[in-house]
This record gives sequence, C-alpha cells and structure tokens, in this order.
Amino acid sequence: MEIKVTTRGVSCHGSAPERGDNAIFKMAPILIELRALAENLMDNDFLGKGTLTVSEIFYSSPSRCAVADGCSISIDRRLTYGETWEYALEQIRNLPAVKSAKAEVEMYTYERPSYTGLVYPTESYFPTWILPEEHIVCETAVDAYKQLFREDPLVDKWIFSTNGVSIMGRYGIPCIGFGPGHEDQAHAPNEKTWKDELTKCAAMYAIIPKLYVSKYVNK
Repeated sequence: MEIKVTTRGVSCHGSAPERGDNAIFKMAPILIELRALAENLMDNDFLGKGTLTVSEIFYSSPSRCAVADGCSISIDRRLTYGETWEYALEQIRNLPAVKSAKAEVEMYTYERPSYTGLVYPTESYFPTWILPEEHIVCETAVDAYKQLFREDPLVDKWIFSTNGVSIMGRYGIPCIGFGPGHEDQAHAPNEKTWKDELTKCAAMYAIIPKLYVSKYVNK
C-alpha cells in the first residue's frame, strides 16, 4: 500500500524562525520512529516480514528564505499475510511523534484518467495473498512443469507485487505467478530475460489450460 503522512506548520521569515512553526522539523522525529517501526513489523512463516520504507519527501514554503509550513512523505508499505490496510495505518497513527505533531496519515488514491477520460478513483491498497500449494491451480502448474521438463519445480513466493493483488487479493479468484526472468532483474538497470526461459514459459502457457481442463473440469 502507498501511504502519505503530512505535517503542518506556520511560515515566517527565515531570519526569525521562532515566529513560525517548521513542518519539516515536525517530520524529523516521525522519520526516526518509522525506521524503528520497520524493524518490528509482523512476520509470516512463508511470506516473511512486512516492510516499510520512506520513498519520497515534499515540502511547501513561500521561498528558500522562509520557514516551511508543510511537509509530506510517501511510505511504501509491503504487507505480509495477516496484515490489513487499517492495521498498517493505525500502526503509523499510533506513533508518539505522529500524535505529537498531529500529523495526518492517509492512503494515496489513483485517479489518473483512462484513455477515454474516465476517472475511477482506486485506493492504493494491494492485498497480500497466498494460494495453498495443494490448490488445483497450483497442482496443475506443477504437473505441467514435471511433464514438460522431467524435473520438480521450485514452488515458492515472489517478494514483489503483481496483478494478482486484484485477481486473488481483492476478488478471491485463484491465481499463480509464472514467468521468465529473475527477481533481481526486476526494474534493474539493463534488465534482461533469457531466451531459453521465454521458450519454456511459452510451452507452459500452452499446456497449463489443456491439463487443467482434462484433469479437473471434465471429471
């Protein structure tokens, strides 16, 4: 999920800062407490610990020669299994520095117009999900891999988010992730994918639906 924290102050001339209330100074202890919170988030045996990082910082001020009357930060919060968006927001709202500064804590929304001009506000919340290994969708993928390559696949998790947050996370439609490439290549400089993995994935995409229908739908 994507979270915004905002502190507000009062601007004044930078030569007499005591006449104002610096919103950036108010944010400073919040940043320290967020770093401590990141070390103590909920853990899960399979997915691991939730994560939190401050990814952006903004300010509002009449000029470089004035006290800042506003400061905001963006938080990239990765939820582990069992955490909810309400829980994550309350963790931040309950921080002593947030309460002391009377900071506002809210979730971002996506409101970018589509190509038709339609605006469909959507909360920036991407639910964590797990599909059991014994689920028929997962078992089908494993069977397909074994039949094609004569070896057992590694059934594991991805550390990053995918469109499965809507498919499975929001709507409960069974979903797995399978594709070419390595995790350490995602969004990396000069990102690359290996040709042999593309070929194997194409074969898997071809056989999975056929195997699923023959084994489970036509029983």
